[in-house]
Amino acid sequence: MLIGCGDYLPLVSLMDRYITPDFAAVALIVIDMQRDFLDGQPAGVPGTAAVVPPIVRLLQAFRAAERPIVHVVRIYLADGSNVDLCRRAAVEGGACWVLAGSPGCEIVPELLPDRFSRLETERLLSGQVQYLWPREVVIYKPRWGAFYRTPLEEYLRRARVSTLAICGCNFPNCPRATLYEASERDFRLVLVEDAVSGLYEQAKQELRAIGVSILSSAEIIARLQSSGAGPEPIPAERVEGGEASDERSGSQ
Repeated sequence: MLIGCGDYLPLVSLMDRYITPDFAAVALIVIDMQRDFLDGQPAGVPGTAAVVPPIVRLLQAFRAAERPIVHVVRIYLADGSNVDLCRRAAVEGGACWVLAGSPGCEIVPELLPDRFSRLETERLLSGQVQYLWPREVVIYKPRWGAFYRTPLEEYLRRARVSTLAICGCNFPNCPRATLYEASERDFRLVLVEDAVSGLYEQAKQELRAIGVSILSSAEIIARLQSSGAGPEPIPAERVEGGEASDERSGSQ
């Protein structure tokens, strides 16, 4: 229906129609929750260890609802060739930050469906998806945002995802960049307030202004459980070389 000049509809209602999260079509995006980024580690970010418990609870709820989960990781080569320019000199000089094959590069064990899982470094660096579980994958990102030169958008579209719940480390860098990239792709967005390190009040105001919902992990779990979300079929096609099958990754 066209709205004439004399008609009136509150702006919020017009916005809500497009930005309200759909928890029957949601995916959980967990960003950079790797050992080296925990407090006290070589590239430690204060507050990152504290968000592990709420992320564990989110993961348990999303697994139970059989909704997609994507762990997004950084992997640096020791020669610095794939590192952001602002960190390249440090890595070339010997900084041991999320180096390929190192223990510090691995995902925090508590977050994995199987604690013996390991990153398939060559597979990830080549742009492929690593499956940890039928609906739980790992994707490598070469820069801040999780959509930049990655198979993430294709994977989400194939899984019929409309809404992203984003958590992890460290808000001013990778989660923020990912939220803006996702907004540009018309995903409905939720930032998990108690499951992201480095978050501050001004950022929350700015995110709300672009249609991002700010919710706690408990609120998201409750809405997920009440949504009646059922599993989407796993596509049979490959996603950038990643097998969409019910097999766990070969490392398990």
